[in-house]
Formats: sequence, structure tokens, C-alpha cells
Amino acid sequence: MSRKVSKRAVQRNRIKRIVRESFRNQREGLPPFDVLVIARASAVAVDRPALHADLRYAWQKLKALKQTSAPGTIDG
Repeated sequence: MSRKVSKRAVQRNRIKRIVRESFRNQREGLPPFDVLVIARASAVAVDRPALHADLRYAWQKLKALKQTSAPGTIDG
């Protein structure tokens, strides 16, 4: 999280902890790829259950993606 989200490290770290916790709860069903979460400044004012709900929705959308092999790989 950058200082654009909040100037207070406590608030930025709170959002990071919530994202990590949500990811750990959902990672079993996710395809194997890297995920980058970029928070907006409005995330500071949102409570934990609402952030979890938003993240759960995002994880569900990622689960729906088909996993395809990258072009040029040996297996693919």
C-alpha cells in the first residue's frame, strides 16, 4: 500500500492484514497465478466485514477464470 491510500501506516497495515487473511481463506480454490491488490483511499473508511465481502467477490471472479498454459512453454 502506498501513502496515497493513507498517510498513517496503521491504516495501511490494517488493510494489508485484511487482504492477506482473506486470501489465505480463499487460496485453495484459486488458480495458481500472482495477484496484485491495489487499495483505494476509500478503503480506509470501510469496516472489516465490508472489505471481506468485496474481496470475497473478487476471489470468486478469479476462480471463474479458465487456467490456460502460457504460449511457448514446454508443457503447453
